[in-house]
Amino acid sequence: MPADFQIRHAVAADLPALVALERRAFTTDHLSPRQYRHHLSNPRALVLAAVDRTGLLGKAVVLFRKGSDIARLYSIAVDDAARGRGIAKALLRAVERDVRGRGCTRLRLEVNQANPAAIALYEKIGYRRFGAYAGFYEDGTDAWRYEKLLAGTKATRPRP
Repeated sequence: MPADFQIRHAVAADLPALVALERRAFTTDHLSPRQYRHHLSNPRALVLAAVDRTGLLGKAVVLFRKGSDIARLYSIAVDDAARGRGIAKALLRAVERDVRGRGCTRLRLEVNQANPAAIALYEKIGYRRFGAYAGFYEDGTDAWRYEKLLAGTKATRPRP
């Protein structure tokens, strides 16, 4: 069954919707409008938008370090009203395709240890836990560190 939404690169016109989703999705650690403007124009960042005829449903922000084969999923969110449609999984698949296309062999992320739905999704699609950060988020909550070796790359052990 074809998806009733599409994943595309976010553009400057998406800025108000990206910031609004950020505020609805997270209670702390918000990306600011200034940060989004920077990421939208930065070649070492990727901002994807999941959209349908009603507007923005979800987003993903990925950061790249010059000279590194590791990309970092910095942020991902799906609007509460759009949950259950496979948007997070579709965003992750699109991110993985893009970072592979940029020559990255691994994708890393942090996830709040109190977010079992996200943890289950990451583990289901092949992300492996390899570490933790105590007090990682602004509110003091802890994060798990995850990594996925991207298809078509040689296996290596995660480096903390």
